Amino acid sequence: MSALKIKNLKKDVAPFEKTDTKASIIQIINTLGPLLLLWYLAYASLSISYWLTVPLIVITAGFVVRTFILFHDCCHQSFFKSRTANDIFGTILGVLTLVPYQQWKNTHNVHHATSGNLDKRGTGDMWLLTVEEYVALPFWRRIAYRVYRNPLIMLGVGPIAVFLIEYRFNRKGAKPKERINTYVTNVAIVALYALLISFIGWQAFVLIQGPIFFLSGLLGIWLFYVQHQFEHSYFEHENEWSYVQAAVEGSSYYQLPKPLQWLTGNIGFHHVHHLSPRVPNYHLEKAHNETEPLQKATTVTLRTSLKSLRYRLWDEENKTFISFKELKGYNSTTIERIGEQCNDNEIELARKIN
Repeated sequence: MSALKIKNLKKDVAPFEKTDTKASIIQIINTLGPLLLLWYLAYASLSISYWLTVPLIVITAGFVVRTFILFHDCCHQSFFKSRTANDIFGTILGVLTLVPYQQWKNTHNVHHATSGNLDKRGTGDMWLLTVEEYVALPFWRRIAYRVYRNPLIMLGVGPIAVFLIEYRFNRKGAKPKERINTYVTNVAIVALYALLISFIGWQAFVLIQGPIFFLSGLLGIWLFYVQHQFEHSYFEHENEWSYVQAAVEGSSYYQLPKPLQWLTGNIGFHHVHHLSPRVPNYHLEKAHNETEPLQKATTVTLRTSLKSLRYRLWDEENKTFISFKELKGYNSTTIERIGEQCNDNEIELARKIN
């Protein structure tokens, strides 16, 4: 992509960065209203049959995901015109979604500033290794990476590890404002849950909130994962990395059925969001439709997105994701190419594990 096209693309998207307070308020009403009502109906249905409760739980989890998108817009200062309003409302939504606002805002902004940059991985993103890096690792580190990238771990253990445990603690080096926000969020979550338990009892609370939390967390991780982990994504080292290319070529257009697109707050237009985080969720589709270059982004559907579950490593030479199984096909040449970086023991271990 030429420098001129990059400049024009940023310019073309700028008109969609305007916040519409009325649209934001409508989203608050049509998101939090149904969320509270569905949660209550799920509780009421327990006296009839849990089989009636289950579908209500599934729909409620979808509205939790939509609530997170509003939280997400607050983090980018695109939901309200006022920074203070974004910070206050974002913190409140963080309690409902179990995510500390300031902590997530800071790490997520780093993710946007470094997405696709192979030299700046590690903050706000998923653990990703290149083929060369994987082969050069000690045996136990390769095992740890395989476990981490396993779909059952990522989607089964991930929601608990991330939303229930990781977000309860401050990051190393976090500033006072961020640390206090995490403490406030934790206290508010405990107070809210204690209040609910005092009214409906812990058994009913666990039967309702437990699966809602897990399912919404699973969906959140999946959306974050699938929109950057597609076959020919974009990853480059610092000297060749481009913010705009990382946005348009390294973020997918997740084409979802309209009901799911609405529940996920248009986040499927992820390439638009990464190009300009200040575009509110309710303008993302319009920006995509009215900006021709953005329509060339990689399109992923519900069916094709399942292929991403097998992507484990980034092949720098061929600019594509590969599976561990595919690694076996050319691991011998890979080992030769990085022989100077690995000692004899590491090379032997690489051959054994593959």
